[in-house]
Amino acid sequence: MTEKSRSQGRLTIVPYRPEFAGAFRELNREWIERLFRLEAADEEVFGDPERTILAPGGQIFFACLDAEVVGTAAAVCHAPHSFELAKMAVMPAAQGRGIGRRLAEAVIAYARSAGAERLFLLTNRKLPAAIGLYEQLGFRHHELPPDTGYARADVYMELAL
Repeated sequence: MTEKSRSQGRLTIVPYRPEFAGAFRELNREWIERLFRLEAADEEVFGDPERTILAPGGQIFFACLDAEVVGTAAAVCHAPHSFELAKMAVMPAAQGRGIGRRLAEAVIAYARSAGAERLFLLTNRKLPAAIGLYEQLGFRHHELPPDTGYARADVYMELAL
């Protein structure tokens, strides 16, 4: 992130573009590898986000500060009325500016417009700022499902739409 984009710039949230696939992968890899370890489910999604997220009816959003991608989040369709907020990441130098909130709100709006009745997410207790944001957005804690697909997942939350 450049000095200029830290101090000013116009933030826009945009849907998936093929040229942003690398940013989706790298933004998420950064925080996952820093705090946990990449898992097979991560590699599958990063390897082909168009097949794993977009084709089933989901969307990936990007936060762009001027022309630089500084954040991302995905709306993953699991069933006609059930979506997941997944793979949310904001570049460390851009954190604390409300970008995560804007991305989460884009996912919520997308899931609502697609007719979802609930939006869920998996996260980890090591991410208290993220959990606080989800609570502020109306997500409620529920019991962790038996097979989440991720060893790092120890928090499950839902938002009724």
